[in-house]
Amino acid sequence: MRHATLILLVGLSLTGMLLPQQVGPDHVDITWMSISNMFYEIGPLGIVTDGYITRIPQSEFYGGGGGLAFTRNAHAPDVDGVRRVMNAIGGAAKIQILLSGHSHFDHSFDTATWSRLTSARIIGPKSTCLQAEAEKIPAARCTAVFGMEKISLAPGVTMRVVRFNHSGDPATNAEQHNPVELEKAPVPDPSTGGLRGGVAEDFPNGGGVRGYLFVVEGPQGRFSWFFQNSASDVDFRVPIVDNGKDYGAPDENLKAAMKDAGLDSVDLWIGTGGAAIARLVVPIIKPKAYLPVHWDGLYAAFGGGMPRAYSDRALEQFLAESGVNLLKPGQYMDKWRLNRNGVQPVANTAVKSALGFPDVQSFAR
Repeated sequence: MRHATLILLVGLSLTGMLLPQQVGPDHVDITWMSISNMFYEIGPLGIVTDGYITRIPQSEFYGGGGGLAFTRNAHAPDVDGVRRVMNAIGGAAKIQILLSGHSHFDHSFDTATWSRLTSARIIGPKSTCLQAEAEKIPAARCTAVFGMEKISLAPGVTMRVVRFNHSGDPATNAEQHNPVELEKAPVPDPSTGGLRGGVAEDFPNGGGVRGYLFVVEGPQGRFSWFFQNSASDVDFRVPIVDNGKDYGAPDENLKAAMKDAGLDSVDLWIGTGGAAIARLVVPIIKPKAYLPVHWDGLYAAFGGGMPRAYSDRALEQFLAESGVNLLKPGQYMDKWRLNRNGVQPVANTAVKSALGFPDVQSFAR
């Protein structure tokens, strides 16, 4: 399986070309901003992944096996909330790329708002692009990816797209789990301009999940991390078929990306799915460290901070047995620095203070 190569150098988009070997920055700073919202600072390149700051109340959802199929009302993004976070992490100029891991409301609902505020380009499922178009973001600003793409983001910084499945089970919550893409841009509510956040409405999963494997050719040597924001152990080894097209099984897709990158292991895995997924992913990517995301709930207001302490005994035990260092989050906007020598916590006091969060961070098991 081959990866198609794209070059996306801060707004420049070319295809079918390869960059000569170049040296990238010596580290990446990684900030966890709640749920699966990440902010990567890779030298001058700033990337926000998912970026869901708005919260649609749980009472708005109903139907389907997971209770998330439909919404009682259309909702508009919390633009002021997104702007507040954007300003806290350095302002519009700090962000050039927006990644979407999949197109459910708790991942891509604010993507168009981030793009409007920053003019950053979007990379993600076709559904995310169509959602952004519905909010009047130019179609040319979004690059749809389907899996197996190899993208040069900056000199010495390469990202491979890994097609994954979504959590759940086709027997119990098919509308949430099964791969579904939008075929056209949703129509905003004529009164509010909002969209309907249900997973069977304007925010299907986008044909499953897009994982992202990053490799940086640093001056002291390469370092790498893998991000995924959902997965199911039920059919992890079963090909993802969307609209009649076979996109490969998640395990084989991940193996192919690792092989293409020339990696036997990654320095950091940022992911979700608990022990069940870890038992499937860890043997493939052999991470040195793991940062859990998407464990803190969907509905509590972002401004309230982390709603509870992280705990997953089964996963913690498996990671310890596998020699994987667990990075335990202590608060929203916790920050780590990854380089050739591994990952270490970084103080993020000013950002947390700007958002009203106590400056608490945990790093050890």
